[in-house]
Parts: sequence; C-alpha cells; structure tokens
Amino acid sequence: MANDDIWRLSAAELAKLTRSGELSATEAVQSAIDRMHALNPALNAVVEDLSTEAQERARALDAQRARGEPTGPLHGVPVTIKVNVDQKDHATTNGVAALKDVIAPDDAPVVSNLLKAGAVVIGRTNTPEFSFRADTDNPLYGRTHNPWGQHISPGGSSGGAGVAVMTGMGALAHGNDIGGSLRFPAAALGAVTVKPGLGRVPAWNPSQTAERGLLAQLMSVQGLITRSAVDLHLAMPSLIAPDPRDPFHVPLPWRMAEPDQQPRVAFTKNTFGYDLHPEVDKALDTARDALVDAGYTVDEIDAPNVFECGRLGYRALMGEVLTLMKADVEAAGSETIQRIFATYFQEFPPITGPDLIRALAQRSHHAREWSLFMEDYPLVLSPFLPQLFFRPDRDTEGSEGVHEVLGCAVYSYAMNFLGLPAACVPARLAELPSGRQPINVQIAAQRWREGLAVDAAVAIEARVGRMADHLWADLASTG
Repeated sequence: MANDDIWRLSAAELAKLTRSGELSATEAVQSAIDRMHALNPALNAVVEDLSTEAQERARALDAQRARGEPTGPLHGVPVTIKVNVDQKDHATTNGVAALKDVIAPDDAPVVSNLLKAGAVVIGRTNTPEFSFRADTDNPLYGRTHNPWGQHISPGGSSGGAGVAVMTGMGALAHGNDIGGSLRFPAAALGAVTVKPGLGRVPAWNPSQTAERGLLAQLMSVQGLITRSAVDLHLAMPSLIAPDPRDPFHVPLPWRMAEPDQQPRVAFTKNTFGYDLHPEVDKALDTARDALVDAGYTVDEIDAPNVFECGRLGYRALMGEVLTLMKADVEAAGSETIQRIFATYFQEFPPITGPDLIRALAQRSHHAREWSLFMEDYPLVLSPFLPQLFFRPDRDTEGSEGVHEVLGCAVYSYAMNFLGLPAACVPARLAELPSGRQPINVQIAAQRWREGLAVDAAVAIEARVGRMADHLWADLASTG
C-alpha cells in the first residue's frame, strides 16, 4: 500500500495490519504525519506537532514487535490529544495564553491508557479558551477551520480533534465533553463519537492545583472522535481501563451481557419549541429506517422531559462556573470569551447557594425518570441539534447566537447532567446553497451501555456511509 493511502485507513484496519506485521508502525505513523503537514497549515487543528517523538515511538514499537513482544490493540495507530489534558513534558494550555508554560509532570489516565494500548501521539489539538465554547478559536493558537467550508464552525470544544481525525491527521482523536464537546465537533464534521457515561473513563490531570467542582466531576467525561463507528468498539475498551488516580472510575467491561434481540428504541423529534430544519427531519427519518432494517423495534414516543432536565443541569453548571471560574476568566480570558460568558450567565441564570443544593438533589429525580423509561427503551434516538450546524463565531452574537448554539442543544447537555452515554453519528449529507453539510443525530443509551449506542451508530453508518469519504473527495477536487 502506498504511503499516500495509509492515512485513509480506519483505526480498526490499521491495527489489524500493524499487529500482523503487514504494515509497520513507522509507516502508519509517517503517513498520518505527512497528511498533517500537508493539511494542517490551512486548518489549524493540531497546535503542537509531535512528529519527532512520534517517529521515535513508532520505531520502538516496530523493534518490540520484531523481538516477539506482545502488541497492544492500538499498536502503531496514530492519535491526537487535546491540549486541555496532561501529556508528560507538554503544556496543558486549555487554549489560554496564561497557561502556555504549564508543563504536565505526568500523563493523564486517558493518555496513559492510549499509550499502553500501543497508540502513537502525533500532535496536540486546539480548543477554545477554557474549553468552554461550542466553537474553536483562541488568542493563543487562533481559529480552527472546518474543512467542509467556512460556512460551518468546526464545533467545540474538541474542534481541533474533530478536524484532525476527519481529514486523516491520525485515525483516532481524543476529546472531552462537559456539555457536548465531543458531540458538537462530531456533528459539525460528520464524525462519530460516543460520550461515555459517568465514571466510565478514568480522568485526572496531574498538573491541576485544585480539584474540580462537583458539577464538573459529574458532567465532564473523556472520549474519542472517530470517522468510523466501528473504531469506537476497537478503541474504547482501552480507554476505559482502570486507573487508581480516578477514585470514582467504574471498572466495568465495555461489553455487558447482550440482549437476546436488538433493544427497543424510543424515537423522538420533539424540539421543545425550536424549529426542526427539514434536513434534520430527513436525517432522523433515515436513522430510524436504518435501525428498523437492522432489526430494531423503533417506537415514536417522547422520553422524559429533557428540556427541563437539561436547563436545570446547565444552570447548575453555570452556578458552579460563576463561583469557581469567573475570576480566572476575567483575569486570563480574552474580551471575546468574557462577553460570551456574560451571555451564558444572562441566558442560563446561574443557580447558586441553597438553590444549587436543591438542584443537585433534583438531579436524582430526572435520572430516576430516565432509568425507569430506559427499562422499556434502552436507546433513545433524537435530534442532536434541531437546526443545521451554526457558522463560526455564532456564539459571539449575543443572546440570539447563544440560543442557536446552546439554548436548543438540550439533548446534548441533559445527557451530561444525567451521566448517561450518548453517541452522535451522521445520518445525512445535506446539499445546501452555502455548501455541503453533514447532519448528525444522537443515540442515548442506558447507563453503562455505551456499546449499545455504538451498535446503533454502526447500523446507521452502514446505511449512510462514512462522511469522511465525501469530505476527502471534496478536498481532492479543490486541491
């Protein structure tokens, strides 16, 4: 296989070849590096190039295999790491200029688990300031661009990760998600992800000087963005390996006992007063039909009140942010991010003091409602966003912009508040006057059942195809 084509392979395809010896880790990594060097200058997805140490690690992995030593499940697979997670001897900037010299003393669990599995880190990816926007831009590194065109934001906060993996700069991209930061980039780019449930992936930054707030602990998770749904089944078992530095990690296998038949799916188009775009409507119908044809029973029925749950959760999170982050944002944030946070606080009035304690108590009510509902419907197929993905900097345009970006995204952040897993997968490629644009849907799953959500994503992808193939054709035709 020509080096020019290796970067096109999925993580599953790459791992099969590198583990068998048909392809060396060095070849796999070099192809991704070459692709990164060719495309990244225009896209600004990778903000720290780790080519030299990646090549050294790939050669070491090849030597280990030649000596007959065991190979990991991700042997030689090139990956990227988001700059808000610790990677030993590299800066954990979180997109903030004031943090550019915060050098990690050790690897975070997610990085350690990827390395133990044999993955090779080729670069670190961009994030907005404080990783707290659904778009990706900051004064330290600049804007990340969506390769589909300037009419679409790359999403955030894992925007650099999404752009990297969809353009072939690595077969897997690490990201994280406190309100949608894995799923927003996936939806913006036509990538695939699963937001893990609470406690599934061990998390901690050795460089941190204080513990995170309770809402951040309950809502934030680590994960992966891929261009093929099957890659999640390959890679997530490595990501969820235990690490004692996270005392709340739940050491369960990726696959639990499987049902005798495909689980029943609740299907909803309820957008809680927001307009449902015709292209999103068509994407939902395609996803439903794909699941039905794959043997799932799909019933059109609303899940428990996701709007009330989501708004409560996000307002509670804003209360914690107001208390623990506001001073840092004012001291180290740009004028742009300060204006955005001011609009957040206006549109999602922070819950503080005794009311915050009551909101945390009410979380159990919503989680119980969903738990009971999911006894009958282990999967819930819904919109991710009711409208087309927004343009760059839409969240800087006051309350109207923030509502288009976040206000309507209750299916996203409600899952964080509940601690439930949720996959995001493309179900349509829309042909629009502004250009082509992928449309993703969301599949929420029972607690601890990420694998079920990924199975459903695999079934939808089998019908729709990979968006990366269309993207690469567009990129090739435009030079």
